[in-house]
Amino acid sequence: MRLRVLLPLAMFAAAGALAAAPPPSSAPLGGYSAAHVPAERALEQRFAALPSEAEARTMLRELTREPHPAGSVRNHELAEYIAAEWRRQGLEHVTIHRYDVLNSQPRSIALEMLSPVAYTASLREAGYEADPDTRNPRVRGGWVSMSASGDVTAPIVYAHGGNPEDYAELARAGIDVRGKIVLVRYSNPYSYRGYKALVAEQHGAAALLIYSDPAEDGYRPETSIPDGPRGPETHIQRGAITYDFEVPGDPLTPGWASVPGAKRITREAATSLPRIMATVISWHDARPLLEHMGGPTAPAGWQGGLPITYHLGGEARVHFRADMDTSVQPIYVVEARVDGRERPDEWVLLGNHRDAWEYGAVDPSSGTTALLGVSAALGKLKRDGWRPRRTLVLCSWDAEEVALTGSTEWGEEHAAELRRKLVAYLNVDEGVSGPDFDVSAVPSLARLLVEVSRDLEDPSGRSLHAAWRAAVERKRAKAEDPRPVGDDDLVETRIPGSSDDTVFLSFLVRPTMTATFAGPDYYPSVYHSVYDNFYWMDHFGDPGFRYHAQMARFWGTTALRLADADVLPLDYERYGREIAVFADELAARTPLAGHLDLAPLKDASGELERAGKAYATAVGRALGADRIDATLARRLDEGLLALEANWASAAGLPRRPWYKHMVYAKRANYDPLQLPAVTEAAESGDWATAVREAAALTAAVNRNAALLRSLEREITSAEAHRPAGSPR
Repeated sequence: MRLRVLLPLAMFAAAGALAAAPPPSSAPLGGYSAAHVPAERALEQRFAALPSEAEARTMLRELTREPHPAGSVRNHELAEYIAAEWRRQGLEHVTIHRYDVLNSQPRSIALEMLSPVAYTASLREAGYEADPDTRNPRVRGGWVSMSASGDVTAPIVYAHGGNPEDYAELARAGIDVRGKIVLVRYSNPYSYRGYKALVAEQHGAAALLIYSDPAEDGYRPETSIPDGPRGPETHIQRGAITYDFEVPGDPLTPGWASVPGAKRITREAATSLPRIMATVISWHDARPLLEHMGGPTAPAGWQGGLPITYHLGGEARVHFRADMDTSVQPIYVVEARVDGRERPDEWVLLGNHRDAWEYGAVDPSSGTTALLGVSAALGKLKRDGWRPRRTLVLCSWDAEEVALTGSTEWGEEHAAELRRKLVAYLNVDEGVSGPDFDVSAVPSLARLLVEVSRDLEDPSGRSLHAAWRAAVERKRAKAEDPRPVGDDDLVETRIPGSSDDTVFLSFLVRPTMTATFAGPDYYPSVYHSVYDNFYWMDHFGDPGFRYHAQMARFWGTTALRLADADVLPLDYERYGREIAVFADELAARTPLAGHLDLAPLKDASGELERAGKAYATAVGRALGADRIDATLARRLDEGLLALEANWASAAGLPRRPWYKHMVYAKRANYDPLQLPAVTEAAESGDWATAVREAAALTAAVNRNAALLRSLEREITSAEAHRPAGSPR
């Protein structure tokens, strides 16, 4: 498909946009001298007036005209389109990077039940006249990336969520899954589909089928598409089953970039590559299988939302064939910059992936729309004579859905430079699926993000801060959590790194943030389906496109706040508190007595909290009195960047060396994992490793506390030798 036209984004201004931010405040800004606060607030007001709801709607329609999965012609066209837009907007150093990576596309998928009755699964989603995109012949049926190819006829077994405890339950019922086809649900509880594939593979299953049960997707006919926001009974949640919890990116270049001439390992040696056949199906296609599965009655907790009794199976026979094109294919990362005027070697990076399973109106095109809104506004400010103090870098990633591939390859290619220069990575994936603001980040960014939210107005008419707090209160009420919500509860600091933030957090060990406006109707019944399209967004997700424009305002304002600060506004008081909490949580769920003493780590984290508070007080006082000159500011930035780097383990996690952050990682099921090396060793009873890793983490915490004390002394010395308000 040819792109219809390069859409002009120069008019990223709309009537009423000036109401997007409250009047300029005179309150201090973290990281800014008193003399520079007015100019920064005025700049942010100008920026907030630029993103437009009408232009966001037009942009999302262009991005979602056709399916554009990784490796497709359309996704390459969109890379060229974004590059052209960034050049037209006036961004600098616009580059398209090509990486040749292992990708996976379906040639054909077939599933049929042979006995006790015959049934051929459609593996397709229903189309609707009201939504012509659902009838596009270029939409593919159910499939998972990185499935093995094969052809198998075998009994089928129902394994609930496909987690290890579910296979243990089957074994207690006398059911052996070896050589059988296993049917599992996405949720109850949720676990990553690649983890389900790994567990099935480990138990000797011949193939894996994954479906979303109506008990999880909230199906009701009157609220399903096209009349309501929920997916119909034919919705299919596509996805990849790559074992990126072992190592993300191209499976054949683990830890280095897949640039021309790069060495490649064999597929047999690739630890992130599944060996099992798999596909995803709708609950419409799963129902006949469940109705005729036979065998023992499934436990009460395994019963789902269909009006049948679920059984464990073993009596029905199924034929499943998957023919996959799994080969090395090109993907494309688009990069652009706005060079910094004073500290061009300090980078603030904004990124969003471009590839989608089909149309991807929410995931990821709402984020892409917001990114283009940010870039258009930055281009306008630049044309008016502005340039940031630090360099802003923007990237459109490819193949995130396959194995977090594009961002990983780019990060690995530029690893040495990024470890020196990257201040923070600001990620938006699913930009908008509803009105509830949700942000996850490392603790050092949390205070800044809350501060930015106070200076923006939510589309509801409240401040973004107030709307955010209300969203967290609703989430807690739903979970029957009676605790009051304060500022420390807004940013989620238990972060798995499961999007394009992964390479920056876990491999490069830099501060990261991911933000979204979430809604109750998107996941799981629309997520990764054909119904995640423009019709759904225009009618249900964000009909006025107000939250698309607001995401651009929040994302861009956060980037400006980091890029223009006199001193990086990073908070290590919060880091100290969180590490202590993580240690307490580990001790509460894992018996450590006689094996591992976390008291030294708790003591060190307390000192980090105190040192972080003392540093914040000193830098705030000095900035308020304008007593930090450019030389000292650079030294403070260098110290803060070194502090983040101290969370890196050179050897990586003992069992997953690609993952190097000592505080953060993710589990194989995608749950967040804090203090990962210590936790994994303790949970497996490897106490020698747990003791060693706890000592290494404690040493890192102590190094960072000492570094903060050193920076505090530099500030105090500068204050003693420089009168307030002297020339900068």
